[in-house]
Amino acid sequence: MRILIVSQYFWPENFRINELATDLLARGHEVTVLTGVPNYPDGDVFPEYRKNPRAFLEYGGATIYRVPIVSRGRSRFRLALNYLSFVVLGSIVGPWKLRNVQVDAIFVFLVSPITASLPALLIGRLKNAPVALWILDLWPDTLAAVGAVRSQMVLRWVGRLVSFIYKRAGRVLVQSRAFISDVIHHGAAPDKVRYFPGWAEQVFDTPVDFIAASEIDAGDGKFKILFAGNVGEAQDFPSILTAIRTLRDRTDIRWIIVGDGRAKPYVERQIAEQGLSSVVTLLERRPIEAMPSLFSAVDALLVSLRPDPIFSKTIPGKVQSYLAAGVPILAMLDGEGARVVAEAEAGFVSPAGDGAALAGQVVRLLNTPPSERAAMGARGRAYAAREFNRDSLVTRLEQELTELADDRRGNGKLGGT
Repeated sequence: MRILIVSQYFWPENFRINELATDLLARGHEVTVLTGVPNYPDGDVFPEYRKNPRAFLEYGGATIYRVPIVSRGRSRFRLALNYLSFVVLGSIVGPWKLRNVQVDAIFVFLVSPITASLPALLIGRLKNAPVALWILDLWPDTLAAVGAVRSQMVLRWVGRLVSFIYKRAGRVLVQSRAFISDVIHHGAAPDKVRYFPGWAEQVFDTPVDFIAASEIDAGDGKFKILFAGNVGEAQDFPSILTAIRTLRDRTDIRWIIVGDGRAKPYVERQIAEQGLSSVVTLLERRPIEAMPSLFSAVDALLVSLRPDPIFSKTIPGKVQSYLAAGVPILAMLDGEGARVVAEAEAGFVSPAGDGAALAGQVVRLLNTPPSERAAMGARGRAYAAREFNRDSLVTRLEQELTELADDRRGNGKLGGT
């Protein structure tokens, strides 16, 4: 099958869509990618891309077509321009670049913004190819939850746009079962909606027992808690800092934050101003290949989201990776993410936004016998293999795309150029 992936983000940016592309290629499909210029998460175009753009036009056998976009920068205005530029240039430059590419089905990877699906819908119309959306963030709710948009009029307009998009998709795949009612409410036909969760990256398939970061001293005897990933508003670092302050006198506990994001300067300032540098280590973003060995060097993995109804419906992408790593999880979450950790019996959960409760769970986990902590990790790994198996999920996606393509072929409309 000839599959076009449309995603504002793609290699060398680090997202699961990279792995999905190579999995589809390995199964014999022809994969083409339409994406933007790499600039996530720092907001600047990757220096290696600037130096040699032609080196980034192929990935594992997939041909990549890139459209010029405004880089994210570090302001909300630049971020809005970044989103808008992909829609506009993806809809103008994208069809021209793909003019000689044949397509049977289009798959759209949709972390924010959902507007990234608009070029895909246009291309699908031009090429008579069905479009499947993978919804990882719920719009317009997420915009309101993170404070990106406060105008009710704008949110209503975005809601109408979301309905326009859902009604024109052949499939709407959602990362959480709790998303289903929302996407139907916003216009998706119930018979087109499917639960399609994320998975742990392939690098977690094989357990490791070595340390990737010299900054982590595995032999210092301290109980190490690691947060890895986007350091943003949604992750609720004020509450994490509350937990850190609560336990600041526990010299046997070390907090490690690995990653970058829009809230990173705030976190750095707070650590300095509150005198927490003796108990917190801040590390720069690491490639996904370094994560398994980094995770293996700590005692617990931390995941958090702000207390908001929309986030309670979300399973943070790092949950699958944490489970597969086989390390106990400390979750400051509500709803679906909390349910997964509790159901897996892979760690301890505290309510979203409750830093004091998180501190209590840290002490509880520290006091848990090492044998039981090891059992938590093993249960998490088993749960991930059972519920978030990548091979099974890719097979399901193949089936959905094949069904869409067959339906279009049966109507005599497939395969436009």
